[in-house]
Amino acid sequence: MKLTDKLSFDHEDRRDLYEYVESHGTVKRKEVEQALKMDPRAVRHHVAILKRDGYLTDDDGVLKVAFEDEGAAEEHVSDEVEFVIRQAHQSDLSGLIGAIRHVADEGTYIEAEEVADILDHEEVLLRHNELESRMFFVATVDEDVVGWVHIRVPELEKLHHTAELTVGVLAEYRDHDVGSHLLERGVNWAKQNGYEKLYNSVPATNEGAIKFLEKHGWETEAVREAHYKIDDDYVDEVMMAVSL
Repeated sequence: MKLTDKLSFDHEDRRDLYEYVESHGTVKRKEVEQALKMDPRAVRHHVAILKRDGYLTDDDGVLKVAFEDEGAAEEHVSDEVEFVIRQAHQSDLSGLIGAIRHVADEGTYIEAEEVADILDHEEVLLRHNELESRMFFVATVDEDVVGWVHIRVPELEKLHHTAELTVGVLAEYRDHDVGSHLLERGVNWAKQNGYEKLYNSVPATNEGAIKFLEKHGWETEAVREAHYKIDDDYVDEVMMAVSL
């Protein structure tokens, strides 16, 4: 299922079941039966239809939303560093939040702080419901998350051609092309899903991020003066975007 797909259910119980799984990330079928007070046979029936229609996957009784890029993983080697770029799994949650927090603690990526706060609150990585949709890809070294790219899709119909992208890499991996491969994966995903424009905002003090995005074709659309207050200093917000 793609994030651009409209959700459509012909049975209220199937909608409830999907929404429960979507809001929890990964759940056991038994948990769904208990939480929704559904007969096990009815749950199996609804799961089978949701699986057939591409909404859910069922791995020996473990349910999760069926996102279309689940199996695609890319292996890379750069300057003797081996890393993998793949779609994030729910099991990556704590490692991903940790990586985002490390980057955000540098004080120059406010959008990353917001992403980490949302993940901490919701405890779910990938979302696709009637109010919000988001996708994460991660870079891993020996299964440890060292970077991410996050695409958030506005639900307002007039903005459906756009998406917000954030990308970050732990400091020790920034000279190994990890960020470039993550950004490429996120941009390619957005293109394949029909988005026409990506945007991102960073403080003007984050010169490294601005140069990185410019190197990959992003342009500054606007600057909001004194938009951030970092360590008692007022800092401009640089609003950047790229057309796909």
